Amino acid sequence: MSDPTPDPTPDPSTDPSTVERAFAAALYAGTDTALDTGASLLAADPGADAELTRRGEEFLAAAWRRGWQPADVVRYVRRELDETHVRLVSALVLGEAGGRPAPHPRWAAQLAELAEQAGAPAPRTDRFSRATAVLELYRLLLALPALEPLDPPRRAASAAGSSSTSGSGSNSRMLARIRALLAKAEATGYPQEAEALSAKAQELMARHSIDEAVLASGGTAARDGGGDAPGACRIGVDPPYETAKAVLLDAVASANRCRAVWHEEFGFSTVVGFEADLEVVELLHTSLLVQATAAMTAAEAAQRAGGRRRTKTFRQSFLAAYAHRMGDRLAAAVREQTAEAAGEGGRDLLPVLAARDVAVTEHLERMFPKTVTTRLRGVSDEAGWHQGTAAADRARVERHRPLR
Repeated sequence: MSDPTPDPTPDPSTDPSTVERAFAAALYAGTDTALDTGASLLAADPGADAELTRRGEEFLAAAWRRGWQPADVVRYVRRELDETHVRLVSALVLGEAGGRPAPHPRWAAQLAELAEQAGAPAPRTDRFSRATAVLELYRLLLALPALEPLDPPRRAASAAGSSSTSGSGSNSRMLARIRALLAKAEATGYPQEAEALSAKAQELMARHSIDEAVLASGGTAARDGGGDAPGACRIGVDPPYETAKAVLLDAVASANRCRAVWHEEFGFSTVVGFEADLEVVELLHTSLLVQATAAMTAAEAAQRAGGRRRTKTFRQSFLAAYAHRMGDRLAAAVREQTAEAAGEGGRDLLPVLAARDVAVTEHLERMFPKTVTTRLRGVSDEAGWHQGTAAADRARVERHRPLR
């Protein structure tokens, strides 16, 4: 009598992994029960951690292909979830980057900033809570829509054949002076001094932009605006009062020969322009937000001391007026510097600048063929509007000897 044939041994390679079963339960169903099921599976299997991390890095790689960048993802996670998820996604981004070169300098700067902000390790927690947070994060990453791809701005070589980069000597010195002026403006307790320093910084920025335009054109007028080309970057617009902050960014961008498109649902604006101009837009917008917030806090305290309590409408109106008036003053500073530069024998300057403006507009229209105008709502506080206008208007914008 022969022995019975044993049952075939199951092939483990055909069985779904713990991660696959957790994803099937939790990622594609939006209920808390499904999330708990997936988290329970992951919590019970420490051997699944490496695959879980690898799959998260794959989700990030898919986000990069859809036009997202590291700062965009971290900003959106902070907007939609909480700091636990921000720590998770920051570590995931840095791990996914590995040791490979960044696609471009702006990407590298975002990774460097993430590494600086990493700080202390996350507080210890149980495996179920961590698995729940990871699955919540992965749900968000899976749902990221496609964004307009950003083409890094291309810099032209100078007439002598050397490359003009943000790390070149004169360019670095100029940006260092601008940063120093803005740092002083942020540190001073006197609004008039802060705004005078900001006005001076804008004059330097305008001259910086003009010098870059002349360099790109080889020192002569060029119908195509020179050998470099515009690109785009994204700048965060964080709550509260996002609309007013987006208006301020638009004003700063316009004054510096750039164009801004606000993506309210993602918490950023895409700014289109030439690299030298994009650099100063980022610097100036960040500094003006710090200064505007300080001035608004001081004005609000005075209002409260007088018995007023309408804080939200006051702040919204203050920031809107500040943005409106500051845009006028920045634009005036740029016009003055352009006129002075053109008067120094730069007859070819105006055609070069005009060609660059056309190039920026065309690039914007290719990226965003359809845009709409957003109304600034909530600007109903007269005192806030007048205080914001005054905060942006106190500085005396004096003429300065042009930079050589």
